[in-house]
This record gives sequence, structure tokens and C-alpha cells, in this order.
Amino acid sequence: MNFQEIALNRQSCRSYDPTREVENDKLQAVLESTVLAPSACNSQPYHFTVCKGELAHEVARATTSAGMNKFSLDAPVVIVVSEDSYSATAALGARVKHNDYRSIDIGIAVAYLTAEACAQGLSTCILGWFDNAKIKKLCSLESDVRLVITLGYASPEDKLRAKKRKEFDKIITVKE
Repeated sequence: MNFQEIALNRQSCRSYDPTREVENDKLQAVLESTVLAPSACNSQPYHFTVCKGELAHEVARATTSAGMNKFSLDAPVVIVVSEDSYSATAALGARVKHNDYRSIDIGIAVAYLTAEACAQGLSTCILGWFDNAKIKKLCSLESDVRLVITLGYASPEDKLRAKKRKEFDKIITVKE
């Protein structure tokens, strides 16, 4: 699968097949691609906690308040993305340039993770609605949680949806 195919086929999964486990080799490939993501000063200011089994279910439950993300309960793998320290150089750059490189770096790493998952035939959903304190406790984390990613096989009901995007020239300007 080339990158264009990944971009066209990757979508947020809203219905997982709870009977299909993620094979260890596919999960390993996804995680290895994540480690390769670029980051400011190569500081990789994040940590990915992979939750399986009952822990995955408990973390998923911490994403479902107010009726949100109920589909997450069927995902066999839940990955918690938390902050980690910058390298000294990246921290200095962030202060001087008033830029949050950590959030940018987390976004890039998650893009690598979700793209490789798609290439492996897996589905993902990036969740921003969650109980930070509860997940920190469940995963024994000291740093704040920034994202939670569900990972698994989509159920047959989760059909590929048409991409709804802004028009190309509304978000792209080429200047010479």
C-alpha cells in the first residue's frame, strides 16, 4: 500500500470487531514505525503505553463519559500517548520561539502510528475525550495523557466513508 492509498483508506474507526485480536507482529510493526517519526531535535517528548486485555477495556471505559466513544470498548488494543521531557535543545527552542514542539511531535508520531496501522490492515481512532486522572492512575503515568488511540480490526459494518475535506485551494497556496 503506498502513502496515497493509506491516506485514502485510513479513517477513524467507529466499530471494532471484538472477536479479532491484533497479531503481535502487526502491533510490533506499528510501534516500530512510531519510533521512526521525526521530532524537534530528535527529542521524542512522548511515551506510548500499549494496553491490552482488561487494562485496554478499563482505559477505554475512561474515554466514554457523557456517552462518548462507546465503540472504544470493543477495541482489543488501546494506546495511551503521554508527554515526556524535551531534550535540553528542544526545550530551549520551545521557550525562545514560543512554540509547543511537544504537541507537534506527538501529532507526527501519531500520524506515523495510524498510517502504519492502516498499511497493516488495522483500524484506529484518535481520541481526545478521556479522563486524564483515571488513565494516569490505570497506566501508572506521572505525565499528562495527550491522546488515546484505539487499535484493532474494523467490524464489517464500519464501511469506508467518503472523505469530506475543504477544497484544495482553500487550504493550499503556492507562491513563487
